[in-house]
Amino acid sequence: MTRLADPLALTRGPAWKNRFMLAPLTNQQSHADGTLSDEEFHWLTMRAQGGFGLTMTCAAHVQQSGNAFAGQLGIFGDQHLEGLTRLADALKAAGTVSSVQLHHGGMRCPKELAGDVVAPSDDAETGARALTTAEVEQLRDDFIAGALRAQKAGFDGVEIHGAHGYILCAFLSTQYNRRDDRYGGSLENRARLTLEVLDGIRAACRPDFQVGLRLSPERFGMELAEIRDLAAEVMAGGKLDYLDMSLWDVFKTPMDEGFAERDLLGWFTDLPRNGTKLGVAGKLMTAAQSQETIDRGCDFAVIGRAAILRHDFPDRVLADAGYVSPATPVSEAHLRAEGLSPSFVQYMRNWKGFVEEAESAA
Repeated sequence: MTRLADPLALTRGPAWKNRFMLAPLTNQQSHADGTLSDEEFHWLTMRAQGGFGLTMTCAAHVQQSGNAFAGQLGIFGDQHLEGLTRLADALKAAGTVSSVQLHHGGMRCPKELAGDVVAPSDDAETGARALTTAEVEQLRDDFIAGALRAQKAGFDGVEIHGAHGYILCAFLSTQYNRRDDRYGGSLENRARLTLEVLDGIRAACRPDFQVGLRLSPERFGMELAEIRDLAAEVMAGGKLDYLDMSLWDVFKTPMDEGFAERDLLGWFTDLPRNGTKLGVAGKLMTAAQSQETIDRGCDFAVIGRAAILRHDFPDRVLADAGYVSPATPVSEAHLRAEGLSPSFVQYMRNWKGFVEEAESAA
């Protein structure tokens, strides 16, 4: 039986020393221009030292107009290379495989950050305008340029963010994509941009560059049946090294009643993979839950909030099969000791019940 401690060899690039991947976590710690801050450097290197087989950055936007969060890491210009190179070097020294998540916020971008808010089609709720076909092609090229920048900085690979309602996810949705060009209509057309990004990165980057893709099967206009079909296509295609399924809660019952006979995890572990590795994210808070994902057919576990609570979650789990994450809410002091800056702690207050309420002034 596969254990969490077992190394994971991928089709391309270095093997991971274990089955733990640090989820790409928004933390609002970078500088306003997207350059890496000391706080974000500390946060990520601390997780690498805590035992993660793959350490991934937060979502890094590939265009200035893709800025979805204050303090978001950027990878849209060469001004970001110095900080990214420093980070890649430090992650390598810590013994972890490194990856940048490539991102564009699309209609989820605040206008005050992005300036021009764009989407597959006009969106009245957010005020986003539809991209022209030429702009879609430029977006594709900028994702590829971001991957080349990550490679130049020394990262082992990148993950393409196709989940959570951001630009690539929105293209997959019939709710938000009402285009009549080659990027709209059928699932084949709606997935075209994501697949062109994948093909472009694979063609432009070195042969051993690891490429992953994050998808989510629910919310933001996603249909589980369609995302399952897309997951099957990209895994069987052989161009992807790993698929990172963001399930919100790995063991939850699907929202679509037509798929209620299995939990979300079960709808993806039975797909043929052709060497592509499969991981899942969603409220994995204990050693037992992490191992269960492996026992049920996943290749790795993607750890988010448990990695916020303990930077060394992998080391703790591998030392104690009964390990359970600290109960929430936790104190600000706890989070500061785990490497979160004040801005990151403040951001975590948006997660209901995660941080203890601040004491009122006397």
